Amino acid sequence: MAHSHEHHHHCEACSHEHHHEHHHEEGGLKRQLTLIGITVVLLIIAVLIEKNLNLPTWQLLLVYLVPYLLIGHETLHEAWEGITHGDAFNEHFLMSVATIGALCIGFLPGAETEFPEAVFVMLFFQVGELFEGYAEGKSRESIAHLMDIRPDVAHVERSQESGVRSQEDVSPESVAVGETIVIRPGEKVPLDGVILEGSTALNTVALTGETLPREVSEGDEVISGCVNLSGVVKVRTTKAFGESTVAKIINLVEHASENKSQSEAFITRFARIYTPVVVFLALALAIIPTLFGGNFATWLYRALMFLVVSCPCALVISVPLTFFGGIGGASRNGILVKGANYMDVLAKIGTVVFDKTGTLTHGQFAVSAVHPDHCDEHQLLHLAAHVEHFSTHPIGAALRDAFPEEATDGCKISDVEEIAGHGIRANVEGRLVSVGNTKMMDAVGAKWHDCHHVGTIIHVAIDGEYAGHIVINDKIKDDSAEAIASLKALGVAKTVMLTGDRKEVGELVAHTLHLSEYHAELLPADKVAHVERLLAEKLEGSYLAFVGDGINDAPVLARADVGIAMGGLGSDAAIEAADVVLMDDKPSKIAKAIRIARRTLSIARQNVWFAIGVKVAVLILAALGIATMWLAVFADVGVTVLAVLNAMRALKV
Repeated sequence: MAHSHEHHHHCEACSHEHHHEHHHEEGGLKRQLTLIGITVVLLIIAVLIEKNLNLPTWQLLLVYLVPYLLIGHETLHEAWEGITHGDAFNEHFLMSVATIGALCIGFLPGAETEFPEAVFVMLFFQVGELFEGYAEGKSRESIAHLMDIRPDVAHVERSQESGVRSQEDVSPESVAVGETIVIRPGEKVPLDGVILEGSTALNTVALTGETLPREVSEGDEVISGCVNLSGVVKVRTTKAFGESTVAKIINLVEHASENKSQSEAFITRFARIYTPVVVFLALALAIIPTLFGGNFATWLYRALMFLVVSCPCALVISVPLTFFGGIGGASRNGILVKGANYMDVLAKIGTVVFDKTGTLTHGQFAVSAVHPDHCDEHQLLHLAAHVEHFSTHPIGAALRDAFPEEATDGCKISDVEEIAGHGIRANVEGRLVSVGNTKMMDAVGAKWHDCHHVGTIIHVAIDGEYAGHIVINDKIKDDSAEAIASLKALGVAKTVMLTGDRKEVGELVAHTLHLSEYHAELLPADKVAHVERLLAEKLEGSYLAFVGDGINDAPVLARADVGIAMGGLGSDAAIEAADVVLMDDKPSKIAKAIRIARRTLSIARQNVWFAIGVKVAVLILAALGIATMWLAVFADVGVTVLAVLNAMRALKV
């Protein structure tokens, strides 16, 4: 019952390894079970000796001390360590005081001996420790199993002394960027890279929860952690292992438990105040009735029971374990939650703000119409593609895709200038070509006219004269409508879309998806302003989530209560800035994340109330003298075991 107990919270790093060394080592479990077995036998022998031989009390004590020290030496040692380190009030301390007290009661005048109780308390406490270590190990294991994406080996092609290229099997950590690796069918992709030759299907289920394989061939990116299914491929690595998707994800999941949720933080504070209070109450319970003529032995026994029951193990263990399980269950579904604190926030989301491009829509633009004014279509596309040559924006990519000859026709481009919120202008073969929106046209004095097609309209002007426009469209994702519907079903009050795109396009998407409000033609700074406004308007106790695909959304992701990024398998800025990452770009996963968070919180809440309820009941019985030490221990360990079992439900989604 030690894991992440109150006194370890000041050193996050060791809170997990600290106490369970003796369970997790290979054979540690066996050793513990053997100890428990031997103790049970010795305890039975001791009871038989007590019943059949009329020994003096102190000799009897020696008989019981053998099993007591055998099973309790670790607990006593932990308690002593706690006292010497100034962290006296831990559960080892409570157990030690209660059992040593029980051993001493027999020496008081007119009192029964309580030796078997003392040994039994220690025994049962160790059984609880064992079980809990096992349960925690299991939940970690199942997460490690979900995240079974860590590649073991990379086959690198390297030149030998003799100049012959041969394959070496090395650990993924030692592969440099730009080296060529070979991935055979059935192997995990060890590092992010680009396919040089070959084609195959990748199974991405461990990363995205997506069961359909992805077909990839030459020139496509591959992401570490996927499994290569069918063909042999050669890949040029683009990132070192530490920077690869797989390393980042493993890192995120392993550190997720460091961000304590409000529920966890509350329990830590609770335990820090609660334990000393209980110890002083127990002292009062032993001393005060005796002053008024009560039997000291009787009241001491009750006080000791009070101590055993009061141990807050069930809470301190089961709540962090619940969050740990919830985070693991979410990652199994391709939802990475970066900390337990975001679980609290996700469960209470009242406003979801979406970026349009790449979030609700695919973000793969394609030219759907070309309307030149006084040149031919070929010419218009040609100029636009040249101006957008260096653009990283999806629209630039769409224009380049529509005119593939652009890269090879040898036109001279100079003075490329990007104007935020307007477009790009450049000098192509001596003519100043401006490509952008209507603001851009107004700025250069070109008389533009609108288009009857709905889409993103890119206007082109040559030397300040209007040359025509190109219509570009973006497809709404298949599950966007379902995503919005399921958010509304979960009681999310507001769904808002913010986009830099034209009003008509924004309106079409917002209308199709039944969003509650939308704002179009925004610059990145406007998005932050809108989010600030929505944050100010939200109801007390509810939170705002922003969902974006991250290239230019990092500031807004960071500003929202919870930033959700479309992980798109790889946009780094988003994965860094966001609190939750959806690995497969499906907006419908947001509702799933909220459902998982709500379930996790409700399991944590059940554990808190159940544990406190049982404790209070047994404490009252103990103070009234109805409960026995056996019941007290059972209440403590039993509640912990049940709470841990309940916590493990959080893993199953």
